[in-house]
Amino acid sequence: MKILSTRATLFALPVLTLVALMAPSSAQQQMAPAAPAPSAPATQQTAPAAPQPPAEAATPAQSPSAAEPVASQGTQDVSAAPAEGEGKKSATIAGLKELSPWLMFWNADIVVKAVMIGLAFASLVTWTVFIAKMIELTVVQRKLRAALAKISDVRSLAEAQFALGAKGSALSSLIAAAMREGRLSAGISSDSGIKERAASSFAEIVRAEGRRIRVGMGLLATIGATSPFVGLFGTVWGIMNSFIGISKSQTTNLAVVAPGIAEALLATAIGLVAAIPAVIIYNHFSRVTKGYLELVSRASGAAARLLSRDLDRTHVSMSSGAHSRAAAE
Repeated sequence: MKILSTRATLFALPVLTLVALMAPSSAQQQMAPAAPAPSAPATQQTAPAAPQPPAEAATPAQSPSAAEPVASQGTQDVSAAPAEGEGKKSATIAGLKELSPWLMFWNADIVVKAVMIGLAFASLVTWTVFIAKMIELTVVQRKLRAALAKISDVRSLAEAQFALGAKGSALSSLIAAAMREGRLSAGISSDSGIKERAASSFAEIVRAEGRRIRVGMGLLATIGATSPFVGLFGTVWGIMNSFIGISKSQTTNLAVVAPGIAEALLATAIGLVAAIPAVIIYNHFSRVTKGYLELVSRASGAAARLLSRDLDRTHVSMSSGAHSRAAAE
């Protein structure tokens, strides 16, 4: 019996040892379907007929840890796209803010830039003429009105010249011309001839005064008439260059073509800035000059009347002298 039990024990030990060795392998085989099969992707990649699946399409056999980097990468791409669009938008807004008249002038073509400089100089000339003529017309009108008031009660050319003194007004020139004609015509009994010659001298003085007072107004008229067309020339030239740039860049994006068109339109704007004040100032000075020339005509008439009085007094004194000599004889 002891021999049998010993033999049974010796037989059972190898069997138990074999069962213990086989138990872990069977457990691993039961757990294998839950784990991802490492050979499956390799089989799919090496298969000649099956195409490779995209990185985004994860198979159900993939673990959450493998799908997590793909999801994070997609999130980064989605967030990067709006950031890039916002960057372009901010760059465009910054470019539009920088589109100032000064920058448009510096970025313009050389011809457009020359047109702008010329129109700016014309505008400067306009305001210079305005200030100078305003001061001149104010001064000469005040002097002439004061001179006419001084000779309103005088009786002869000599008294008028003494009342006016050496002030350089148009009336002083007229009285000096009348006295010169009377002195040159001494001994001539024809009063009508003396008056005609004096009137001719007065007309020359009036015309000379009109030419002097209109100096600068022709420049205003030229600037007012030509500045819009000069600015339009700069605009046409600039738009032509813009279309050439569009053809070279092969794009019709407004952000690309807008600066060139804006630079071209700036030339027209400067032309209008130079022309409109020139026309207004010219019309104003035309009215003021007309009023001043009317004052000069009044001064010419006053000088003619003083000359006529002096001639009449001369004849009266000559006739009274003749009568006294006749009575004495």
